[in-house]
Amino acid sequence: MDILVIGASGMIGSRLATEALSRGHRVTAAARNPEKIGARPGLTPMKLEVTDIPALSAAAASADVVIAAASPRSTGNPAAEAMGYAEALIAGLDGKRLVLVGGAGSLNLADGSPVADHVPEPYNAEARAMRAAFERIAASGIDFTVLAPAGMVAPGERTGTFRLGGRTLLTDAEGQSRISAEDYAVALLDEVERPAHRGMIFTAAY
Repeated sequence: MDILVIGASGMIGSRLATEALSRGHRVTAAARNPEKIGARPGLTPMKLEVTDIPALSAAAASADVVIAAASPRSTGNPAAEAMGYAEALIAGLDGKRLVLVGGAGSLNLADGSPVADHVPEPYNAEARAMRAAFERIAASGIDFTVLAPAGMVAPGERTGTFRLGGRTLLTDAEGQSRISAEDYAVALLDEVERPAHRGMIFTAAY
């Protein structure tokens, strides 16, 4: 497939690009600062500001699927940035399939309460912003899937072994919710290749 990865210079976005390349896909790696993205066979870096809707549409035109991995951290106003991000994706993808990197704050606890309501500062504002952006995308009618990671996602090992769940945060026997960025990328590319959660949010964790 031809895959556009937005936010490809970030911790998760870079691993998504690597995982996609390892599976033989062609990747357009878009970022505000594409010079941070190393050149590799099958990968084309490009500069993109996601809220530039004409530029986003042009970048997505040749893609089979768009993976959006940007995060609302650059302006100091995560609520406005996340909603602007969501609106741009809704307006700019012209019917292309969207697989969105969500946040654990978009999930619920086992009692049904939003994880975003329990996230401590300084992450609370971003968690609430990402949850609101998810709700906007879900209500838009576009072809989307959101993969929300475990409560903690960080660089680590690619094991290929993890659990999938719905909108409820997954925890292990010790009550921890975690996954490596590498295994998160595996879960997301599995969904790209074999769609099982269209129009839904799901999660992956150990």
